[in-house]
Amino acid sequence: MLTFLWKLTAFHFLIISCCLLNYVSPEDHPDIPAIAKYFNTKGTYEEVNPHLKEDILAVNRSILQPPSAQCQQIHLTAIIRHGTRYPTTKNIKEMQQLYNIVLQNATGVESWLREIQTQWTMWYTEDMDGRLVQKGVNDHKHLAVRLSKLFPSLISEEKLRGGFIKFITSSKHRCVNSTLSFKAGLTELWAITDKEFDHAVNDSLMRFFAQCTRFVQEVDNNATAVSEVDKFKQRPEMRRVQEKIADRLRVLYRLITHDMAEAAFYLCAYEFAIKAVNSPWCQLFDEDDAKVMEYSSDLREFWKRGYGYDINSKSSCILFHDVFNRLNKAVSENKSGQQVTEAVTVQVGHADTLLPLLTLLGFFKDSEALTSTNYATQSQRSFRTSRMLPYAANLILVLYDCGGGDLRLQPLLNEKPVAFPGLTDQQASMPLYQDVRDHYKELLQGCDFETECQLSKSSA
Repeated sequence: MLTFLWKLTAFHFLIISCCLLNYVSPEDHPDIPAIAKYFNTKGTYEEVNPHLKEDILAVNRSILQPPSAQCQQIHLTAIIRHGTRYPTTKNIKEMQQLYNIVLQNATGVESWLREIQTQWTMWYTEDMDGRLVQKGVNDHKHLAVRLSKLFPSLISEEKLRGGFIKFITSSKHRCVNSTLSFKAGLTELWAITDKEFDHAVNDSLMRFFAQCTRFVQEVDNNATAVSEVDKFKQRPEMRRVQEKIADRLRVLYRLITHDMAEAAFYLCAYEFAIKAVNSPWCQLFDEDDAKVMEYSSDLREFWKRGYGYDINSKSSCILFHDVFNRLNKAVSENKSGQQVTEAVTVQVGHADTLLPLLTLLGFFKDSEALTSTNYATQSQRSFRTSRMLPYAANLILVLYDCGGGDLRLQPLLNEKPVAFPGLTDQQASMPLYQDVRDHYKELLQGCDFETECQLSKSSA
């Protein structure tokens, strides 16, 4: 009887342990802001993968379950956003403006307000302008180590030394330095000191959005393209957040514009992402406020990089074809019995690199578009950049050979398996590669970057 009870207790403990793997109690981490899961593209990778708060190198090999033991990984492509960075110059100017308002106009006896006014100093300087911080270096070092644990036959010292791992990056400092950090994660893991490994800078692939003329003119530099965002700024939901901030600071309502509310939200987010502190600035928001701020940012991303306009996703055609060309080459070499010459491709870019590609592939598409008037009905939306695009966000595609011409492709987002939208096969998380190609047939046959990005005659 005692043995039975012991087994039952152990079983219950196992079930509870499994359930708690991704749950981290806020009480265990008072240094984490209560609103941290709403920080959009300013969020930390650990908020999307909470188990990493306990062990930054933890991996769950059981998530990679191929259909049979015969399946061998033959190629991996990883498209990764840069790591944690400093604010941009524009953000820093607005933060300085808000800080001046708090110093000169705010009154009150709350401890958090006194802390801002007497202890906190404006340490962000305009020359920081989006550069990688130490946490961003660690983001990529740790990601490299975790991926080498998840895919040891592909991301190995032998493959790295043999030149079978290729690195490509955007020209921006934060991307180049993230790429160097990823490489350092591997060379330090294997104590490689006798050799250095090259990377290629390729803005055509990793900053395609800046080179797509139609996108730049019709969306990126077109104020009317984000009219829904401007309308939302005037909505009662957003105005209420601004008024609550003004009330908490005891300042005139007119001083807290949308830009000032955003600056306060960013101050909370950056202080946490860069310094791992629960800043007094976070006291300006409750969870309801944070949800509104998150929606405001998601609305902008939806219309500027996501499903809002067709050209947003079509601007990524060049990267889309590049990915499938690499997969096709690996398939061809594998079928002819050759060693796959590019076992791993690591491509480092921006949130603006990943989001259009995810959109083109059909991920996170809701039944309704995000608009200025449907905040209330979009609380369960799939399109949520806080979950999709934290710092170091990554889309990974792994090609498997399961024998007898059975080739399969597994997509992972932020190290978690996802299913290709529209593929309902039982192996949706690892479908036949040919089924994936058939699903994206129209894009593979078309989706020409030059054609899509040409200005129409009326626009010109």
